[in-house]
Amino acid sequence: MSFSRYGSAFNPAWQRISSAGKKNLISLQCCRFSTDKKDIQESLSSSASGVTKKDQDLDTAKGNGIKKILLHENIYTLPNFLTFTRLVSAPVIGYWVLQGDYTNACILFGIASITDGLDGWIARRFNMQSIVGTILDPMADKTLMTILTVTLAMQDLIPIPIATIILGRDAGLILASFYYRYISLPEPKTFTRYWDFSIPSAEVRPTMISKINTAIQMAYICLSLMAPVFEFTGHAGLEYLGYTCAATTIWSGASYVYTKDAVRILHPPKKL
Repeated sequence: MSFSRYGSAFNPAWQRISSAGKKNLISLQCCRFSTDKKDIQESLSSSASGVTKKDQDLDTAKGNGIKKILLHENIYTLPNFLTFTRLVSAPVIGYWVLQGDYTNACILFGIASITDGLDGWIARRFNMQSIVGTILDPMADKTLMTILTVTLAMQDLIPIPIATIILGRDAGLILASFYYRYISLPEPKTFTRYWDFSIPSAEVRPTMISKINTAIQMAYICLSLMAPVFEFTGHAGLEYLGYTCAATTIWSGASYVYTKDAVRILHPPKKL
């Protein structure tokens, strides 16, 4: 018995199955080509009209009741709270200096200095950074430094020329911050939105010399505050530190003008 006989018997059926499979495969490929062609046409049409599929999906999501993303951030965090307490403590310290209560002023100043380092560590460690924190933190530092500079100068613990340099630079930075806040605030520019710091608009990046100057200023103010408590008022080392503080203050003020990325204006996302 020859196998060719069975081969010839099964061959027509196999050919029919193979032929049907090929037809189905060709049909699937045609469908796929048709679908791809349709997708390509839709993509080209969307690109020509300036509307992408992602935009269409976002419009659909909006139509289904999904809330639009708002340009706000959470400002009620522990680092911001600690920064705020430092801001509030500044006038209390200044009052005690004017009253000659240098001991209590030193204690509260030490606590404020601890919170200055603690709020930054918590923000980095627990991912609580915020744009408002980059503004509020230097604001609290400058408020504390300004009040202490004025009150210590009034008590003849800091020379008037050095106090004038420190206050002059800070006044310039404050005026610049008001200007950058206005030009970077997204529309509409209203009075309420201007003071709503949950709407980030600009980010301040302290320069290296500014960080060094802040440390020198803190040391100079702290030692000047401690001088009447520990009786080293008028020490030569404190006098030289004051000159160094004045020089770095002028340098740091100029760095904000000539450093490109010291102030970065945030570009809000496009409206959906």
